[in-house]
Amino acid sequence: MTPLTTVRKHLRDAANPADAEGALRFFKTAPGEYGHGDKFLGVRAPALRKLVRECDDLSLDDLSTLLDSEWHEERSLALLSMSRHYAKRAEERDALFALYFAKMRRINNWDLVDVSAEHVVGAHLRERSRAPLTKLAKSKVLWERRIAILATFHYIRRGEFEETLRIAKLLLHDPHDLIHKAVGWMLREVGQRDQEAEEAFVREHAHQMPRTMLRYAIEKFPEPLRQLYLKR
Repeated sequence: MTPLTTVRKHLRDAANPADAEGALRFFKTAPGEYGHGDKFLGVRAPALRKLVRECDDLSLDDLSTLLDSEWHEERSLALLSMSRHYAKRAEERDALFALYFAKMRRINNWDLVDVSAEHVVGAHLRERSRAPLTKLAKSKVLWERRIAILATFHYIRRGEFEETLRIAKLLLHDPHDLIHKAVGWMLREVGQRDQEAEEAFVREHAHQMPRTMLRYAIEKFPEPLRQLYLKR
C-alpha cells in the first residue's frame, strides 16, 4: 500500500460511529450552522495526534488530496501533518505555506484552524511581511479571520505581542461569536505573559469589545479588576 492508502486505512480503523454522530452536533453541522454539510468518520483528537506520526512519508500531493477530502478527520490529519512537516523540513516550508493558502477553503471549522494557523501561517510570516494577516483579518470568510488571529499565537509564545494586539483591534467589531472567543483567548494568552500589555489594550478598548471577547480576555485578571471591567 502507498503511504496515503495506509494512513487512510488506519484512520478508518480508529473510527467510531457513535463518535461521528456526536461530532455532527459538536461541530454544528445542521442546516444554517457554521459547519453545515461536514462529514465525520468518528476519530477523536488524541487518536488523530497519534496517527500523524505515520504521515511523515506523505508527499505534498498526498496532503493536498487529504485537504480535498469530504471527511473532516482527513483534513484535520493533513493539517496536523503540515504543521509537523513545517517544523521539521525547512526545504518544504514555502511549498507548505503555498498549499495552505491554496486550500484555505477546506480549512473550514475552528478546530482545523486552531491546530494549524500558528504552526504554518504564523511561523512562515514571522520574518516576512505580515500583510497576509491583515488581508485575512478583513476577509468575509469566518475561518480566514480566525486564521489571522490564531496565527499570532506563534508570536505570543515567543514574547512578541504587537501583532496580536494589531489584529485584535481589526477584529473588535467582528459579528461572529467564534471570532470573539478567539480574540479573547489570544488576549488572555498575552496577559499570561505580560499582564500590563493586555490590560493596556483592555483599558482602551473594553467599551467596544463584545461581551464574550471581554470575558475570555479578562478571565485570569484578579477578581476585583475582572468585575470592574465587566460592570463597565
